[in-house]
Amino acid sequence: MLRFRHLATFGIKSARPIKLSPQNSTGPQTFFIAHRYYSRPPNKDNKNIPSLQECIKPNEMSKLPKLECAFDAIEAEHRRRNRNILIIGLLFAALSIGALVLYLNATEDKPPKRKPKPKRPAKPIKGVPIKNPANSGDIPAEVPYLLIGGGTAAFSAFRAIKSSDPTAQVLVVSADGFYPYMRPPLSKELWFGEDESVARNLEFKQWNGSQRSLFYEPDDFYVPCRELLDTPNGGVAVARGWSISHLDVVERIAYLENGQEIKYGKCLIATGASPKNLDVFENAEDAVKENVTIYRDVYDFKYMFDILGGAKAIAIVGGGFLGSELACAFGRKFKKEGTQEVYQIFKEGGNMGKVLPEYLSFWTTDKIKHEGVHVLTNSEVMSAVPSKDRVKLTLNNGKDIIVDKVVVAVGVEPNTQIAEKSDLETDPDLGGYLVNTELQARSNLYIAGDCACFYDVKLGRRRVEHHDHAVISGRLAGENMTGGAKPYLHQSMFWSDLGPEVGYEAIGIIDSTLPTVGVFAKASDKDNPKAVITASDDGLRSETVPPECKKYAATSPEAEKKAQDNRREMSKPMEGEDFGKGVIFYLRDDIVVGIVLWNVFNRMQIARQVLKDERKYEDLNEVAKLFNIHED
Repeated sequence: MLRFRHLATFGIKSARPIKLSPQNSTGPQTFFIAHRYYSRPPNKDNKNIPSLQECIKPNEMSKLPKLECAFDAIEAEHRRRNRNILIIGLLFAALSIGALVLYLNATEDKPPKRKPKPKRPAKPIKGVPIKNPANSGDIPAEVPYLLIGGGTAAFSAFRAIKSSDPTAQVLVVSADGFYPYMRPPLSKELWFGEDESVARNLEFKQWNGSQRSLFYEPDDFYVPCRELLDTPNGGVAVARGWSISHLDVVERIAYLENGQEIKYGKCLIATGASPKNLDVFENAEDAVKENVTIYRDVYDFKYMFDILGGAKAIAIVGGGFLGSELACAFGRKFKKEGTQEVYQIFKEGGNMGKVLPEYLSFWTTDKIKHEGVHVLTNSEVMSAVPSKDRVKLTLNNGKDIIVDKVVVAVGVEPNTQIAEKSDLETDPDLGGYLVNTELQARSNLYIAGDCACFYDVKLGRRRVEHHDHAVISGRLAGENMTGGAKPYLHQSMFWSDLGPEVGYEAIGIIDSTLPTVGVFAKASDKDNPKAVITASDDGLRSETVPPECKKYAATSPEAEKKAQDNRREMSKPMEGEDFGKGVIFYLRDDIVVGIVLWNVFNRMQIARQVLKDERKYEDLNEVAKLFNIHED
């Protein structure tokens, strides 16, 4: 047996990995075969001990097959991937540091940003008409019927034209941005609905509860302007947002605002009227003008409807129909909330003082006060100046009031801008285009509505600004444009509603400077205001102001003197009178020229007949019985 004196070395040389798969292993196992080297001190013969490789006896381990492995390639791939990750990380860190340095340098000298203030809600903006069609080239250059103006009179006219000539091609040129609509609900029913979404859609409930749209016809009733002449059965097209500057009445040519010509066969001017303003507001600063609305159309309604809820105080300047209706509507709306104020300012002694007898005007003022309105009679606005975001109004009595918005309702003036350049005649006193009883101004040219000053065979030359007149005059003009020759003999009526409880209808000349006789009956509805006087047998009144009404009298010295002079001529009040409902007769030379039906409805045909008779009545109480005012 060979003995080794000591183990000199033990190591691994040329290690070769071997993979085996033992039965108990879950995968290949790798181990290495080591070559061992032994040495001993040199013998006396100085002979080296042979290594295992020099042994003659073969090494069985060397006979094992040499296995190949991808270890080096896998290791190299791992190193390459880690190197790439490291490079990307270094680049990202460098960019971040660079961006941080730039940000610190940029903000080094700037003060810290203040916390932004909360944005105020955008103020509502009043809408303006938009031209439709946008291009005047889409408007026909020649039409059989041209209607200038897109209001009630024009609507009534084209209905009459289509009734007489079903295939008629009618072009309406309207400065308004909407299709024809009715104006009365803008100050009446639209404000009294419970559901605001209905009003925003320009729909309203009538006093009888039925709901309808403000527009006369749906949009699809109308034909696009560019298709009007190609429609076999004719139709009505409305060029919205456009206006006519003047006419050549001899050549029958109308000129658009941009100079484009429209030839016509028959033409109607129904441009209506525009609301008046007061000098105190026209000459005010821009900050004041921004908070002043001249109330007239759909745009004004939409604007006021949007801002009304956020306003703490509203001032209505004007005591006529429109001003009183708006005051009553706003007062009732604010009264429910109890946090807003409504002021009504006018120079008369009572509401609608220009049309109602004084005693009834006082009663009407009291009715509006009960709606929560601060009615300032015998008052005028002397100055209007900004007060932060509001307006300060100074009145003739020295009183100042501060409001958010001012609504001006002081009447209208007819739109006759076409007249001067078109050689058309206007009335210097009443305003409006002069026409004959057939509503004709020149050959093939007719006028209807608020802008027509016509000759009334019963009452003389007149100009009327009410809805019923627009309907009837527009219809008559349309019939005459299609071959008719009818005179305007109709006595048009008008009405005003102070909410759903109190309203009146009127016909003829309604002027508070005329002598009047009123016949009243006891109120039959519990919602009517309290009776001013107790009931009587006949209820006849002839311009009598009872003592109970003195508390409503005007406070200015001039108005009080005038009221006292009127009362001095009046008889003492009779027992048993009530202003719940009644009939007021307006006299000129002892002939009835006007009638007001106070809370009496569906009797207008009787009133027309009374005016038509042109009689002097000995006892108007007997005439009042024709209206059945004493019925329950």
